[in-house]
Amino acid sequence: MARAPRLPQVRPGFDEGRPGPELDDRPSPGFVRRFDHVGVTVADLDAAAAFFLTLGLQIEGRTFVEGEFIDTVTGIAGARSEILMLTTPRGDTNVELSSFVRPKVLPGSPGAPANEPGLRSLAFEVHDLQGAVDRLAADGYGLVGGIGEYEGVWRMAYVRGPEGITVALAERIG
Repeated sequence: MARAPRLPQVRPGFDEGRPGPELDDRPSPGFVRRFDHVGVTVADLDAAAAFFLTLGLQIEGRTFVEGEFIDTVTGIAGARSEILMLTTPRGDTNVELSSFVRPKVLPGSPGAPANEPGLRSLAFEVHDLQGAVDRLAADGYGLVGGIGEYEGVWRMAYVRGPEGITVALAERIG
């Protein structure tokens, strides 16, 4: 069993909402250069896209992927997937929605609680938390818990979207 690495201290200003250093061409001390995207596999691509479009993400592109590349990367021979790439209004973060045509999508754990291991939420900063929650509720998506406030700085809520996708919506209030 591999030992967990010793983690460095949190960077100064982490909890103050300050942005990190600007991306440049200097080599990083590790391998990661920047965060590119998070991929989410869904059964109903259009329903998932509509959910994220309601939040304000924008479509960057939509295509099918099949062949040696996807077979190699996923380890699934004969795979064919429809990909929809979404981006935030500022274009600094991307969400890749993927729906497999071959093989069929396997059922997941749509009601997974926050303490179940695995990717549990995608987090977005919003300018009107209550408005976003109300708009998603009108589409049939509800809160996982409630709207919480953290030390007078953030208001946040988890909303359960299509196929159990959970988004954390946070609004800076202080």
